[in-house]
Amino acid sequence: MLQFFDSSVPEAQPAVLPTGKAALGQYMTPAPIAAFMASLFPKNFTTFRLLDAGAGEGSLTHAFLNACCHAGSPSPHGEVSLIEYDAGMVQKLEKNLLQIVEGLSVTTHIHHTDFIEYASTLVAQKQRPFTHAILNPPYKKISSRSSHRALLRNAGIETVNLYTAFVALSLALLRPGGVLVAIIPRSFCNGLYYKPFRQYILRYAAIRRIHLFTSRTEAFKADKVLQENVILVLERESEQTPLDISMSKNGEMHEYREARYPFEDIVRPDDPERFIRIPDNQWEQGVLRGADRSLKSLDIEVSTGPVVDFRVKEYLRAMPQPEDAPLLYPGHFNGKTEWPKANFKKPNAVVRCPETMKWLYPNGHYVIVRRLSSKEEKRRVVAYHVRPEDFPGHPYLGFENHLNVFHRRKHGLSAELARGLALYLNSGFVDVLFRSFNGHTQVNATDLRSLPYPSSDTLEALGRWAAEQSELAQENVERHLKAVLA
Repeated sequence: MLQFFDSSVPEAQPAVLPTGKAALGQYMTPAPIAAFMASLFPKNFTTFRLLDAGAGEGSLTHAFLNACCHAGSPSPHGEVSLIEYDAGMVQKLEKNLLQIVEGLSVTTHIHHTDFIEYASTLVAQKQRPFTHAILNPPYKKISSRSSHRALLRNAGIETVNLYTAFVALSLALLRPGGVLVAIIPRSFCNGLYYKPFRQYILRYAAIRRIHLFTSRTEAFKADKVLQENVILVLERESEQTPLDISMSKNGEMHEYREARYPFEDIVRPDDPERFIRIPDNQWEQGVLRGADRSLKSLDIEVSTGPVVDFRVKEYLRAMPQPEDAPLLYPGHFNGKTEWPKANFKKPNAVVRCPETMKWLYPNGHYVIVRRLSSKEEKRRVVAYHVRPEDFPGHPYLGFENHLNVFHRRKHGLSAELARGLALYLNSGFVDVLFRSFNGHTQVNATDLRSLPYPSSDTLEALGRWAAEQSELAQENVERHLKAVLA
């Protein structure tokens, strides 16, 4: 019988040098994570045909066979197809497999080839040979004009990164009821670019589990990868039922917790973006019945700031002249609005002229949200109320591209509505909701549109309440919001 990985033993060094790993998008799976991934497969099978896409040293195949043995089948019976592109890694894989399958009734096939080319050929031939797939795919963007992109489109897959391409193709090669376990970045859960991928997996599979590593630094610590990662378990052509959400800080399962959720809590039926939400133990605290409107129903829009500074360099000014428009960056908002800002690294103004007017908004009440924030920050969504009195004598404003702007047909909102909307966006309730689906540093307009909102009347009432307070301590704001929206 195979022996389990000893997580106390240092990982073997990969055959790929660090620069090669970056070029190929390869990061080796730590042994404890490989073992955990393998444990997530159903145990009710006697034979298998396993796909290990991007096999590396064979650690995932090793973990899969260990799990089979541990489940009570001392002699796993099946076939494994291991696909690996890197020649140096293939040499190590061949050597490792001699030990991995020694004494087992397991046939192995190593394919030294490009996985997208390999899998696309099988898809074109309508072959679906596998019952199981386990993978830690490479992370790298795919050029829109590359041969990979063309092969994927021919296979009915539209995606922008190698990791989602590997998952989609592996899923396409599974038989009905086949199970896929993959460790991948969380970035696919939201955003416009990954929407076709989300639609693809939700169309062809049921999600059985999502495991989140809550630390961005722990999962691939040896490779110094700063990335929120998840383990995704999919079952091909199966009925979607409630699914398990589990979390841990790292591969050793420190701070482990688990709960089961209705699928509708994870992918909302009325969400056209098909965002995949990962609730945590604060989820129930965040359910407020009074926040059930879409932004569109409030006749409010949110857009990325239209001024891209490097495209209007000749019109930028370090300090404003009377006829210029204030140009607002995230750095102008730090607890309060500070404009113009002395010794600011960015320009404070843009010349108001026919060439720039199409990017300027009339001065008024707006709400802005920074487009960049990390999970380590106290709040992911940081909103500010932009007030016209902060820019006296300036009839127009410029919002730079690193801001999201809430507006009404490129004009301002009422003072009460803007104040109430900013208050709501800065709440702990919104923070919990936002963190449930956003796993990267971007706060995009699409993400903000996906949030639920109170009615306009409620937001205006919040704005009036805020204006009457001598001090807006966060605990008082949270208490009032809960009373109003619960």
